[in-house]
Amino acid sequence: MDSKPCHVILGATSGIGSELCRQLLASGANVVAASRNSDTLREFAETTGVRPFTLDATAIDQVAACLADAQQTFGRVDGVANCVGSLLLKPAHLTSDAEWQATLAINLTSAFAAVRAGAKAMLQTGGSIVLVSSAAARIGLANHEAIAAAKAGIIGLTLAAAASYAERGIRVNCVAPGLVRTPLTARLTTSETSLKSSAAMHPLGRIGEPSDVAAAMAWLLDPAHSWITGQVFGIDGGLATLRTRGKS
Repeated sequence: MDSKPCHVILGATSGIGSELCRQLLASGANVVAASRNSDTLREFAETTGVRPFTLDATAIDQVAACLADAQQTFGRVDGVANCVGSLLLKPAHLTSDAEWQATLAINLTSAFAAVRAGAKAMLQTGGSIVLVSSAAARIGLANHEAIAAAKAGIIGLTLAAAASYAERGIRVNCVAPGLVRTPLTARLTTSETSLKSSAAMHPLGRIGEPSDVAAAMAWLLDPAHSWITGQVFGIDGGLATLRTRGKS
């Protein structure tokens, strides 16, 4: 068994996922980086040293195979994080059946796959599972019906799994970011007008960066914080909980 901790990151080539991988590598951990983007993943592995694993995170059996590969390679799995996600901004009446099903699969099914495979891998040893919800699941935002429903499901999954696996020493938590500057949100962050409007929605006056969310996820994966489970952390500049007075 390798003496260094091993973490499996699903959605490892995403903005937040790639940053999380880098932070974990810097801490001295072994990192299995999983993504469906094989070319991007190969390049990422060559430049960082992660162990690449190509998969479709909505396929539960493929996620299980990834965890099995990590355990066989390093002799242990200490943490699993799911950074797979999508963004659909449409009201319910304009959302197609295909868009609804895809939103659920990419966000909620991948999270369930991470929990199921992660729990099986860590039943005897304990560990940490970290999921990604959204501020949109905690407040009402127009045109977010599908993504808010999927991300709210992740909060429910987090709480139930945390209760199920607490006696096994498996901690399950999730982060709920506000708007973060990633390739996924480029349509909202590359326009100066849209960016200014989005930043104004967050009480701290700016949108998030991948490092903001990744740092919180790395913290939750760290066994030093072994008394924290079943929590939803708003990494959102105050978006979901604060209403400030207008600036004078």
